[in-house]
Amino acid sequence: MTMSKQPSFFIIVALFSALGMTTALAQNAVIVNGKPIPKTQLDKLVAKSGQADNPQIREQAREMLVTRELIIQEANNRGLTQNEAVREQLEQSRMGILVAAVFQDYIEKEGVSEADLKTAYDQVKTQYTGGKEYHVKHILLDKEADAQAITAQIKAGANFGEIAKAKSKDPGSAPSGGDLGWVSDKALVPEFSKAMVQAKKGQITDKPVKTQFGWHIIYVEDTRDASAPSMEEIKDRLKQMITSDQNWQKAKFSEMLQKLRAKAKLQ
Repeated sequence: MTMSKQPSFFIIVALFSALGMTTALAQNAVIVNGKPIPKTQLDKLVAKSGQADNPQIREQAREMLVTRELIIQEANNRGLTQNEAVREQLEQSRMGILVAAVFQDYIEKEGVSEADLKTAYDQVKTQYTGGKEYHVKHILLDKEADAQAITAQIKAGANFGEIAKAKSKDPGSAPSGGDLGWVSDKALVPEFSKAMVQAKKGQITDKPVKTQFGWHIIYVEDTRDASAPSMEEIKDRLKQMITSDQNWQKAKFSEMLQKLRAKAKLQ
């Protein structure tokens, strides 16, 4: 009696089951007590973390999804999702989220008027009257001895910008040769501002300046009378300033509700 070389029915079933399980695992991040958690949820959670996508971050996110699902399942098992007090709290949370979302959308699309912008601009513009602006560069170092040595090199003729690119610890300005652009003395920490104002145009500070960030070698390239930027140039900044004011928020929320009531058909 010879045995058939054809695979048995049970082997075929097992193979298809294994294939189905592999496909399910590929589509889902994890299956918790039979409930699949789609891989898309894991991808979104990793993206929202703001951290680089790597196996460690993915495992942390996966554990968070598992914990969430276990809590949801346990709440259902205990009948808590049918509890009237719990349902009321969930609805309150839902309404809070919707109210905040509607108000934020209202502000972004129609909340900040030209009159609001003009009022805010007039307030900001007064900060620029009667002052000066400085086109300043700096080299930031950790140690005073290093700053003193580089100060001596620059006074002896070394190129400020090249040294700033190679040595400065300020990642924002080092690539551009230490250039901070045009700034007012009010925009910087007091120790830096005081030395900058006292420095002569076209020269570096006589000695390094200590601030909370380290030791600075400051070069004042030029000075000019401060002039206010146009409203269009600082429009985004003005909007942020306006919308962060709590009194303005209260007034705009009341305005939004009045508009909704005016359009509503009540019976």
